[in-house]
Amino acid sequence: MNELKTQIKELLIEELHLEDLVPAAIENHAPLFGDGLGLDSLDALQLAVAVEERFRVRVPEDKVGERAVNSIDDLAGYIARGSLPTNLLH
Repeated sequence: MNELKTQIKELLIEELHLEDLVPAAIENHAPLFGDGLGLDSLDALQLAVAVEERFRVRVPEDKVGERAVNSIDDLAGYIARGSLPTNLLH
């Protein structure tokens, strides 16, 4: 799982052009949005597309955003399961 989290961090940095960050500087539990990394809804969409392409996991359009990918931990769990958590599907 640690390898997956590192891959996600690298993807995040690459796709969102966050060149001033290194993977180790991104905490696994820290929020990606708002007071965390400060990502916005456009970043969420770009990240969702990148995750779909790299990890072959579908992220439904209506689920893109903070609740689906709140942290690296959440995103890694989502990818490992291959789907959104049940509580996000309603």
